[in-house]
Amino acid sequence: MTHPGTVRANNEDAFLALNFNGHGLNYLGKVGSEPLRHADFVFAVSDGMGGARSGEFASRIAVDRITKLLPRGFRLGAEGIQAGYYDLLTQLVDDIHHDLLRLGQCYEECAGMGATLSLMWFTPGELFFCHVGDSRIYYLPEAASGAGTSRRPMIQLTQDHTHVGWLLRNGQITEREARQHPRRNALGQALGAGQQIVDPQIRAADCRIGDRFLICSDGLVDGLWDYQIDAHLRSATTADLLAPQLIEAGLAGSGRDNLTAIVIDVMPP
Repeated sequence: MTHPGTVRANNEDAFLALNFNGHGLNYLGKVGSEPLRHADFVFAVSDGMGGARSGEFASRIAVDRITKLLPRGFRLGAEGIQAGYYDLLTQLVDDIHHDLLRLGQCYEECAGMGATLSLMWFTPGELFFCHVGDSRIYYLPEAASGAGTSRRPMIQLTQDHTHVGWLLRNGQITEREARQHPRRNALGQALGAGQQIVDPQIRAADCRIGDRFLICSDGLVDGLWDYQIDAHLRSATTADLLAPQLIEAGLAGSGRDNLTAIVIDVMPP
């Protein structure tokens, strides 16, 4: 689910949910379930930035570019070539970054536009993620299989590419201080945005039956503390209802920015 929030008229967030195999790709609906045996799955959130409506344009470019490049990686997954994922995701980030830079240089209305990207790629037996910016991926192990009984800690898989995020990760400030910091939204890395060098966070991660994941834009985080996100993810609420529930809670907590949430449950076959 995505929502413009209570302040802005436009929504600069974009999201993507699709599966693909050697025959092509299919966009997924907002709600549903699909087997992982015969196709790979990709979920992504991008938060655009820029003057006028160029932020919307930037985030849409980011998610659309995924549909053109990632299906080429299905053969790698089918052949079990795990090492290929890093090169493919690095190329994806590089292509989006240079597309946005080029448009920003060619068109005055696009100058400085940029976008974040948080992406998850599920292939049988494997999970990879790619991240630039301050959208986030959260991971709660075995939440979906235990009807909310998971006692393992929620993990933020991605690292915010901000100085404030670095201070928080290194224990120099608290979550409360980070949320009140005047430069909490100043990105050190983004796709486009006039930056010449981007160093994406690209990793493989665990993925087991019962795991629950959340991909969200910073607008949701602005309205919810980590402990509140943790409580929602631990609830017995099914994934199709949990994303709207999170957006509603985020709106009640802030609503100053656009909000987007994708919830993914890994279920038994």
